[in-house]
Amino acid sequence: MKLTFTKMHGAGNDYVYIDCFRQQVSCPGELSKLFSDRHKGIGGDGLVLICPSDVADAQMRMFNADGSEGSMCGNAIRCVSRYLFDHRMITGNDIRIETKSGIKDIHITEENGRFVSASVNMGLARFAPKDIPMLYDGDSFIAKPLEVQGKIWNCTAVSMGNPHCVTFVEDVDALPLEKIGPSFENHPLFPDRVNTEFIQLIDRTHIRMRVWERGSGETMACGTGSCAAVAACVQNGFCGIESPVEVQLRGGVLTDVYRSDGTVLMDGPASHVFEGVVDTDDFS
Repeated sequence: MKLTFTKMHGAGNDYVYIDCFRQQVSCPGELSKLFSDRHKGIGGDGLVLICPSDVADAQMRMFNADGSEGSMCGNAIRCVSRYLFDHRMITGNDIRIETKSGIKDIHITEENGRFVSASVNMGLARFAPKDIPMLYDGDSFIAKPLEVQGKIWNCTAVSMGNPHCVTFVEDVDALPLEKIGPSFENHPLFPDRVNTEFIQLIDRTHIRMRVWERGSGETMACGTGSCAAVAACVQNGFCGIESPVEVQLRGGVLTDVYRSDGTVLMDGPASHVFEGVVDTDDFS
């Protein structure tokens, strides 16, 4: 079966996108594993399906590189909004996209009819352990010790529709992420595994971040992760409420605001890379 796809990335967090308004996809989890391979496939952090929705302008389904289906991806949803905008599948600059974490509202900034960036209301940052989920009896897990590989890390757990563990380090570049990432991801406190953000504080409006995503390993960026990181920074007293924070990732920069109502706004780019046609029979 031949499928038309689009390769896009948000701050380096790259996915293979398939327009399911025009074609059907079976076994997307298996396809994600095949397409994501950077040596034998198209290459990417996963697969995203852009589907019709009964309750929004479109539905986004995203699959990690290991084939597991994720609930939400901030970088991917910006790319979906750009795809809908570029292909004139919407009217105006405000879009609603259905995800497994609910409907997200996006505003597109354009110049002379060309996409510039997208701002997404990512919803509430939730700190209750049951919402993350994690196996912890307290009301929250903020600035708590977590033992990983025999070392105690100062961590804050937060849900942005998917689980995150945020920890603070002196130098993100010095981290052996390939060695410690899997131990965070599969820590027994997190029954559904967890995404982990390693944060280096620059000042109250600038942070640096590396991320280990469950199911994909280290990625160049993570939109929900940047939102979780800024929310955690505010809860720890490192950044301010209603104050834009620039998050410097390995693939680019996102700007997030943790608002007084507990929601997080994320603004960032979405880049079109290339389009192509793949014959799925070639992968069998």
